[in-house]
Amino acid sequence: MPLALVAIALCGCSINLGSLSPSADDEAPKAAPARAGAADAQSHNMRGQALARSGKIELALGEFDQAIAIDPHNADALYNRGLLYQGEKQHQSAIDDFTAASGLTPQRAEPLLGRAISYLALDKVREAAADLDEAAQADPQNVQIWTTRGLAYERLGDRTKAAGSYARAINLRPKDEAAQSGFARVGGKPGQNYDTF
Repeated sequence: MPLALVAIALCGCSINLGSLSPSADDEAPKAAPARAGAADAQSHNMRGQALARSGKIELALGEFDQAIAIDPHNADALYNRGLLYQGEKQHQSAIDDFTAASGLTPQRAEPLLGRAISYLALDKVREAAADLDEAAQADPQNVQIWTTRGLAYERLGDRTKAAGSYARAINLRPKDEAAQSGFARVGGKPGQNYDTF
């Protein structure tokens, strides 16, 4: 199941933040280079995404590394590099990047989901469940979050929360096979009202 989730995560999820603006106390002459740096970082990030889509992982990692070197606060590049690390089973590096991206974009669910998937791969199930709880609150319409949350609670032995999460995923996408399978595994009953939190 986690491998399938990693594959889904690698299918083009990304955060598009646009350019970052300089802080208010920066001097006016420095504002233009800051924007240019952010634009350069975003160009490297876009090249990295294109390379990743074409399967050129090492080159893509190099582009994301350059984007982050230019702009260490580029949450998009951090997130995308985290996805590549995750795909290469370098889960601690992925967790580090997802953590940094989440700190820069606390309202976004994608870095939390990515980090949770890597936590599950490292058998850090409690940490995964905590991230998925937060991600579900940030993006309650995301089927992948609910399915992954169901898996985490299933692995924790909380069949009620697992069934509730799988049921929520099924309500959002009725033909979702992973959610249906999980719901059946934990003994979910159709039509039962589950408290998901």
